Amino acid sequence: MFSLKHWQTNNKWENWVGYVTSEPEQKLSVYSVEELQQVIIQARADKKRVRVTGAAHSFSDCARPEEIAVTLHNMRGLISVDKANKLATLHAGTYLYEIGPALAEHGLALENMGDVQAQTIAGAVSTATHGTGIGLGSVANQVVGWEWIDGKGELHSHQRGDADTDELGNALHVSLGMLGVFTKLTLKVVDLYGLRESNERLEFEQGLANFHDTARAHRHMEWFLFPGTNKLQQKTLSLVPPKPMRRGQKMKDHFDSIVMLNGAFYVLSELARMNPKLTKKVSEISANSIPNTHREGYSFEVFPTPRGVKFNESEYFIKLSDFEACITEINDILLEDNKLSHFPIEVRTHKGETGMLSPTQGEDCAVLSFHVYKGMDCEPLFNWLYDYMKKWQGRPHWGKVNKLNTDELHELYPQMARFLEIREQYDPDNVFMNSWLEQKFLSN
Repeated sequence: MFSLKHWQTNNKWENWVGYVTSEPEQKLSVYSVEELQQVIIQARADKKRVRVTGAAHSFSDCARPEEIAVTLHNMRGLISVDKANKLATLHAGTYLYEIGPALAEHGLALENMGDVQAQTIAGAVSTATHGTGIGLGSVANQVVGWEWIDGKGELHSHQRGDADTDELGNALHVSLGMLGVFTKLTLKVVDLYGLRESNERLEFEQGLANFHDTARAHRHMEWFLFPGTNKLQQKTLSLVPPKPMRRGQKMKDHFDSIVMLNGAFYVLSELARMNPKLTKKVSEISANSIPNTHREGYSFEVFPTPRGVKFNESEYFIKLSDFEACITEINDILLEDNKLSHFPIEVRTHKGETGMLSPTQGEDCAVLSFHVYKGMDCEPLFNWLYDYMKKWQGRPHWGKVNKLNTDELHELYPQMARFLEIREQYDPDNVFMNSWLEQKFLSN
């Protein structure tokens, strides 16, 4: 979790895994919209660039601050609830783990979440953080109203309109902070609900044969495919009446988190790091250790999974219709060569979204996430993915390792030129850019 004290007393900034680092000239913690406006106005006058760093949970350089780093840690909390219309307005610095309990007090919940809850709502929205669910979109898709400060220090607000005509809404949908700094976000929420999680180990062919039926039979379904083993963990989440998670289950989760998910897996990962030839064996041990488990609770209690073992990650969106062919080929390739990765490939489904920079580009997608343990060479896997995913027109998640250049991104995102025109209206002096964003979006 983000520590304000550490952020204020450490000149160095780094992302969650520690691979993206910087030493910005200034690190500022703001308390109000007015104070934030003054920071931006002064930065523009001084020709300095500003990045809001959130919880630093992106694996790409998208949030990397090079001159002025800003945290919204002191601009958090639930502002208002419109229960009749199922709307909730939040300060942009609110962390995802704070939202569930706050909404539950009003009998409400987020429609969907991922399994990491450390991010700020602004960061999650800006990068289209997502969970899984064939009929469900990202956190960005839940936003119906934005308030933000542009590169001139001016405050704006916008309500989402019709997807076919609302250009600004489609630009704000996933913006990586390039249109400005979000200060408030209004989300469409749902009635409080409970989830039942079930886990089981399957052979690859068995899971694939039932993939689409299983995905449609449950509110959420995801895979963890262990490279080089032909085995996977299948996790499903189904609706149940909303009840808090039992204390005994919370204690078990805490124990499993410390001893199994992070303790034992950490030891295995260290063995693989010290001797990369063991990665396939470690993957096999992990796959064979998958228990058949069940747990229930409020949705915000069931969604999160502790991530104590650090890794680097690259993630690609492909057409859902291409999934079977793609994942079969990937599984066959990794049976021969697991590319020095023992972490399971996470497979999720995702509803198509209309945002100009949405990796779905309006189509229902399968999302494949690839991980490499911190300290191990991730280049064999990520370089292979960069080349391999061209076959499937794979679009990387903006918050994960992204090796595509400007020309490749323009080809995959037909509305990028229009997005950049809108971006320039709100940030003509490039106050909110950094080197990575300039390389991805502004290089010729």
